[in-house]
Amino acid sequence: MLTRKQTDLLLYINQRLQEDGISPSFDEMRDALGLKSKSGIHRLISGLEERGFIRRLAHRARALEVMRLPESAAANAGAPKAAMSNPVTTLGRPVAPPPNDLDLPLYGRIAAGTPIEALRDPDATVRVPAGMVGRGRHYALEVAGDSMINAGILDGDTVVIQDGPNYQPGEIVVALVDREEVTLKYMHQQGAMVALEAANPRYETRLLEPDRVQVQGRLVGLIREY
Repeated sequence: MLTRKQTDLLLYINQRLQEDGISPSFDEMRDALGLKSKSGIHRLISGLEERGFIRRLAHRARALEVMRLPESAAANAGAPKAAMSNPVTTLGRPVAPPPNDLDLPLYGRIAAGTPIEALRDPDATVRVPAGMVGRGRHYALEVAGDSMINAGILDGDTVVIQDGPNYQPGEIVVALVDREEVTLKYMHQQGAMVALEAANPRYETRLLEPDRVQVQGRLVGLIREY
């Protein structure tokens, strides 16, 4: 699965190849995606190449070949208005989002001492495949730290959360502790207490009274940008 930025870049490159017959420069890619430096474009290009979505042509400047598109965008591969997540204007024409993808509100990095609603940037969103989410409201959250590393959740990852208090014991949830601290942990009952368990042996399991813990959502997906 591609990240939102990787999808944006791939579709932008494909659009420019169809319209101009030449791939955009790194400066143009940076501006189209709203990045601050070209180093981010280098990382995205490398990620797309590793996954077989593009190929660099040797001994030719600005020479990229699109090998394939994400399934959600393949139907529109021949259209000049290729899809990008944050609608921009390219060559004077608006670019629409791809079908079957959703923009979720993106909260900030999960941090102790900060209620989750305070983390939200009303202008920040992240694009996810529609198949990643089910019924109900969902949001995305940036992860800080290594407490869930053995569950495959790394510092800097973006997790997709189904909002609400419902969960099954043993699931990974976003928990609000004492109405102040937000944390991402496994949650289950241990006797009369609620256990918040990390996926890293460096961190001890926390046992808390049930009235100190409020579930604010359960993990349903993960996005990683390389």
